[in-house]
Amino acid sequence: MPTPPPTGPLCTRESLTRELLALGVRPGETLLAHTSLSALGWVSGGAVALVQALLDALGPEGTLVVPAHSGDNSEPSVWQNPPVPEDWWPVLRASMPAYDPLTSPTYGVGIVPETVRTWPGALRSAHPQTSFAALGPAAATITAGHARDCRLGERSPLARLEKAGARVLLLGAGYGSCTSFHLAEYRIPGPEEENSFAAMTSRGRVWKTVRERSIDEEDFGELGAAFDKDTEVVRGFVGAAESRLFPVADAVAYAERWLAANRPAHPGPQDRP
Repeated sequence: MPTPPPTGPLCTRESLTRELLALGVRPGETLLAHTSLSALGWVSGGAVALVQALLDALGPEGTLVVPAHSGDNSEPSVWQNPPVPEDWWPVLRASMPAYDPLTSPTYGVGIVPETVRTWPGALRSAHPQTSFAALGPAAATITAGHARDCRLGERSPLARLEKAGARVLLLGAGYGSCTSFHLAEYRIPGPEEENSFAAMTSRGRVWKTVRERSIDEEDFGELGAAFDKDTEVVRGFVGAAESRLFPVADAVAYAERWLAANRPAHPGPQDRP
């Protein structure tokens, strides 16, 4: 049976740059991009062409930021896709390579973040699971100081992006991918959890466990639909990809209110026995 022809539209670096600018991407701004390459259509040059187009649209004074998460560096007893035998858990904890910003690959976030992570001049934040990679003049400021006990809170690149007036680009990606909503989780009372990973310290590789705010994106689609309805979100298409642009600060502020009203209440530290 013959292979069906590819579906379009046919996108190039040049056409993507034009459409990103037409959507509203501004030269010189800082942009947190969540992308679905396959949603664009047929891209000549694939992820490399898309990254080139994003950098072209932002220009030399702009900064491109992507989630460069590596969630496979985590506690094996909670793995589900697939789960692993219990007698493997100690071996995995002892042998998992420590996070290295230069060599640890991204996991579960797609080919575009991995392309940015390995781009010449890219910088990457220090969290073993929820790092961000950045290209551009603001990259060092955005990626610095990512605390190991703060995946996506005040000591993460998300807070620096908010402070810098950055915007979010959802390029064929849904609101379930909007990491900015997680920053709002840290600002309202909620449960905490233990989080474990392999990390490098002054004593060498260690299996480290920290306690911090629990995070959950299960209701981000519903949150995003409400945000999309109630706020001024720039909407359009890049290639075949439905795309959106909005400030990080707007997303965080709206999510704080929405999550406080729509998630079950949890006691704050002052209310706990």
